[in-house]
Amino acid sequence: MAPGLPTAMNRPHFIGIGGAGMSGIAKILAQRGAQVAGSDARESPTAQALRELGVTVHIGHDAAHLASDASCVVVSSAIREDNPELARAAELGIPTVHRSDALASLMDGLRPIAVAGTHGKTTTTSMLAVSLKSLGLNPSYAIGGDLDAPGSNAEHGEGEIFVAEADESDRSFHKYKPEVAIVLNVELDHHANYASMDEIYESFETFAQKIVPGGTLVIAADQSGAAELTRRVRDTTSLKVVTYGESETADIRIHKITPRGLTSEVTVLLDGKLLTFTVSVPGRHYAHNAVAALAAGVAMGIPARNLASALKTYTGVKRRLQLKGEENGVQVIDSYAHHPTEMTADLEAMRSAAAGDARIIALFQPHLFSRTQELGKEMGQALALTDASVVLDIYPAREDPIPGITSALIIDAARAAGAEVQAADDKDAAVAAIAGMAKPGDLVLTMGAGDVTELGPRILDQLKG
Repeated sequence: MAPGLPTAMNRPHFIGIGGAGMSGIAKILAQRGAQVAGSDARESPTAQALRELGVTVHIGHDAAHLASDASCVVVSSAIREDNPELARAAELGIPTVHRSDALASLMDGLRPIAVAGTHGKTTTTSMLAVSLKSLGLNPSYAIGGDLDAPGSNAEHGEGEIFVAEADESDRSFHKYKPEVAIVLNVELDHHANYASMDEIYESFETFAQKIVPGGTLVIAADQSGAAELTRRVRDTTSLKVVTYGESETADIRIHKITPRGLTSEVTVLLDGKLLTFTVSVPGRHYAHNAVAALAAGVAMGIPARNLASALKTYTGVKRRLQLKGEENGVQVIDSYAHHPTEMTADLEAMRSAAAGDARIIALFQPHLFSRTQELGKEMGQALALTDASVVLDIYPAREDPIPGITSALIIDAARAAGAEVQAADDKDAAVAAIAGMAKPGDLVLTMGAGDVTELGPRILDQLKG
């Protein structure tokens, strides 16, 4: 068995193995020599990519899918207690392991970098993984999204560094013990698990306290929540803290961000010297992510100039301002943004990339009833940054409907903010509306964390006609 593979994980069964976080752990375990099996609700390219690694993937959830000799059952917070495979595991006495515990076990004996924050985790983790790999450091990594192909969200590397996306949504990031931790921002989200900003701060403080002795916290200087967390951490611990951002007080200061179409040129002041590098995605938000990655690498002892050069090799991650194609002069771009801050960042990035009088048109799908209940007004205000937008029904994911909470909350707020916005009765109507209003030169965004990502190709097909 490959070194570093925990005995309890030698025959794991994953419930929901096709999910972004779950599939990555399954992939690494398979590459380390484990006999991995699992199930998912539907067929997908990710499921097929896992099969190509020798993983057994069942479609649908059924007690019969769980082998009696499984060493454990791996679950995420999204798996309901009435899942038949989970019930079967209890009958057989097979231990249940949370996804975060499985990931933490894979980091044992390595030098982990954990990337946390309300927004930007996937992009920053991807930037680090690609950069370190291009430098020949052969890191292991686990990312919440695919770099460029199904199954590229994780990899077992022979190097000593493990880069992981650290999820705060269910407090699972408390399981990790990183050498370097990044906190990109601290905002109130995941309303089913956090009732207030105080709870958020307490959770991130606990995460910071998990950093190993001699380790480093890399944290944003410009974002108010991160700045408050920095104050709290410095008041209560002797942890080494490195700040980054455009603030004059930042330890690594962003001197200049220059838009270059769908890329950016970033100049930072580090140790009294200016350093310039290219970021392959546009916008201030992504430039800050790249500087966070740079700061983390430097904290690990990697020369800054080497990292700056390596960052150029990052070419993006799926769903993070990913260009899906162009037809009749209209570019269609996919955005995972589903929180008002993310929406604002991506729409501002598109505005900076737009040429001449090009319009920004968004097809937005709200994600979760609880998030819409708490932040629907702010989502609508963000849509005011578009020239026109279409809003779909709420994508429920793991949630049941909340009475009175619909997309109308967002649409009303958007119109109150002066936005040109319309509702779509279904996806067919939404695709037709977007294709009908787009003109040569316009930038179209499909935006949201649900299945709105599937509509980009359909819009492109309609634009052909």
